[in-house]
Amino acid sequence: MFRYFRLFFPLILLLANVAVLEAKHIIGGDLRYECLGDGLYRITMYLYRDCRPQEMAAGFDGESDGTAGAFIAVYRGTRLVDQLTIKLKNKRYIDPPDYPCLIPPDNLCVEEGVYEWEYQMEIWPSPESYHFVYQRCCRNNTINNIRTPGDVGATYAIEVTPEAQATCNNSPVFNSFPPTVVCVSNDVNFDHSAFDQEGDSLVYSFCFPLKGGGLRGLGQNNPGAGECDGIRPYPPCAPPFAPVSFSTGYSYSAPMAGDPVVKIDNRSGLISGSPQVIGQYVLAVCVQEFRQGVLIGEIRRDFQFNVADCDPTVFAKVKSDAQLGQKEYVINSCGNNTILFENESILEQYIDTYRWEFNINGNNTVVSSRDAEITFPGIGTYRGLMMVNPGLDCGDTAEIYVNLYPSITADFEFDYDTCKAGTTVFTDKSFTGAERIESWHWEFGEGGNSDEQNPRYDYPIPGLHRVALTVTDNNLCQETKIIPLPYYPVPALVVVDPSSFVGCSPADIFFDNLSAPIDSTYTTEWDFGDGNTSFEISPFHQFIDPGVYSVSVQITSPIGCYTSANFPNWIEIKESPSANFSFLPDQPSNFNPTVDFTNLSSNFIRQQWIFGDAGRSLERDPRFTFPDTGTYQVDLIAIHANGCKDTASALIDVLPRVTYYMPNAFTPNGDGKNDFFIGTGYTDGMRDFELTIWSRWGELLFKTEDPGEGWDGTKQNTGEDLAVGVYVYQVKYTDPRGNPNEFNGFATLVR
Repeated sequence: MFRYFRLFFPLILLLANVAVLEAKHIIGGDLRYECLGDGLYRITMYLYRDCRPQEMAAGFDGESDGTAGAFIAVYRGTRLVDQLTIKLKNKRYIDPPDYPCLIPPDNLCVEEGVYEWEYQMEIWPSPESYHFVYQRCCRNNTINNIRTPGDVGATYAIEVTPEAQATCNNSPVFNSFPPTVVCVSNDVNFDHSAFDQEGDSLVYSFCFPLKGGGLRGLGQNNPGAGECDGIRPYPPCAPPFAPVSFSTGYSYSAPMAGDPVVKIDNRSGLISGSPQVIGQYVLAVCVQEFRQGVLIGEIRRDFQFNVADCDPTVFAKVKSDAQLGQKEYVINSCGNNTILFENESILEQYIDTYRWEFNINGNNTVVSSRDAEITFPGIGTYRGLMMVNPGLDCGDTAEIYVNLYPSITADFEFDYDTCKAGTTVFTDKSFTGAERIESWHWEFGEGGNSDEQNPRYDYPIPGLHRVALTVTDNNLCQETKIIPLPYYPVPALVVVDPSSFVGCSPADIFFDNLSAPIDSTYTTEWDFGDGNTSFEISPFHQFIDPGVYSVSVQITSPIGCYTSANFPNWIEIKESPSANFSFLPDQPSNFNPTVDFTNLSSNFIRQQWIFGDAGRSLERDPRFTFPDTGTYQVDLIAIHANGCKDTASALIDVLPRVTYYMPNAFTPNGDGKNDFFIGTGYTDGMRDFELTIWSRWGELLFKTEDPGEGWDGTKQNTGEDLAVGVYVYQVKYTDPRGNPNEFNGFATLVR
């Protein structure tokens, strides 16, 4: 039973049900055939796709695109004799190459899909070739060596020639697929040979990759997708097939940049060379099959080479002070002839052996441990090697230069008054065995620094300061000396802000202690002259009683140093009035916005009233009418004869009141008197008003949301007159402050 479907229904019906996608994922393919006898052939197509997650990438045909499989066209000569849809038989991942000394990038993914079917040739042997053709758009748009690669598709085809049919020949079969990635600037040696069952002679060459399809019909169910220049030709178009156009500098015979140029041996199929440019390159390998000097067939493989930057499996590296080149390390030592060499070579799992070599005065010193400790005889420069996996293919070597210099010693002393704040003098006492010390750098322990040799420094704060001096000589040898400096003197001058104060009682004063150095480790005692004291560095204090006060402060450092300051007659506090008032009514409103104020202040000679933004008054007991409802802050400022002031304040709320009263009866007889049942009152500011009238049986007879509308004794003020009697009313509204109000009663209808 044949494992394919012949498709005889109209092409338009097929394409109407196909979701056409731009398949920028196929990166290679080839076909092969087996002759099973009597014109029956087994055809196998291998496709290779980029399976990294990426935009516009798709699976193999028939895998996830809603179709039954790959579209195959069968031509005898140039005449279409059959159209097939072949199911995907199986697929597998292609393992990345295992280079012995290099690690390729891990972000590449290549998958192989296999399509296989048997085909019975109607005329066999035929004087014409049979062609099995598959075409698909498009190639990856990141390919380097062909023009507009994202717009160009591929043709994968195989020809069964009359000569091959005549002898029931089998095509050659490629032995393996090229590596998914090759490393830039490294030799390529890939055996791309094929096996021929009949033992025919095989000749290898680079040849043109073939175009197939295009961008026509790109999208979902778009017309033209099945044309020769469509995204998925159906049927694939007839030979001859057009070659791709190579970019400038590339050709089918030299498809990759290289030094030496990448080439293929025509006898062995060995691809060799050294690619020098990272990128993606499309190339094709053709294998011609000769029997007794006669060409009977050819197979072609079109595939994409990925050239990437690979990491070495082993890399020799030494912890150093400087690096001259990629593999040259410099280690400097000042005054120490024994050097501990720290090995930073990677990757450790690929390293089996280490070897250190130093030629010291004609003697070869060798160490085989990962790290090495070597003692050199004296000052000078020494050269050595550090090798990983020496003698093996995957090895590496680092050159080491050791510079031994004379020692350098950093030292200094300081001088300062331990009890009285002043300048600290630093004296450099460093020395070196080299020619000279070239630079000094001081860190004074609290943020200050200097590059002078013998600096002077005023510490702004006390504390135990770690003073560091770093000296550098002409060999760039450095050493740092750190000495703790306990700095706890008392201030040379006690400075306090304010320097004087005159104010009214009660007076809140902040004594800002600006003396330096001083911090919380010091004992600071204040005497404010009014019987109160404080131990804060910079205290707040309130003087209540009028008078003149002398203030003093004492400062004691953590090591017992002491200073004090006295400020006689420093603070003058004046007598202040006491402001107070009352007012009536206590709840004014829009009906009564006039308020009488009574001044209850004492110890004052004049006053000023401030009624918010509404007005002012200088009267002793003013009467004031507020212009609107709302809350007002009223301030009374009482003024003493000495100018001191006191203020009393109160919030006065002028209430926005509304009123609404209902009668108990009405006479809707048309005489113009009492014809409506309607309320009266002050309704400005009233919201959400509702008046409803109900019968004794609960029937709603009238409703209004207008307080100015009344009930005329009919149903909804439009019907016939209602009977004389007693009805129930209900009133609801919200006052201007948002408070809900509700009341009800009886309305007597009299005619």
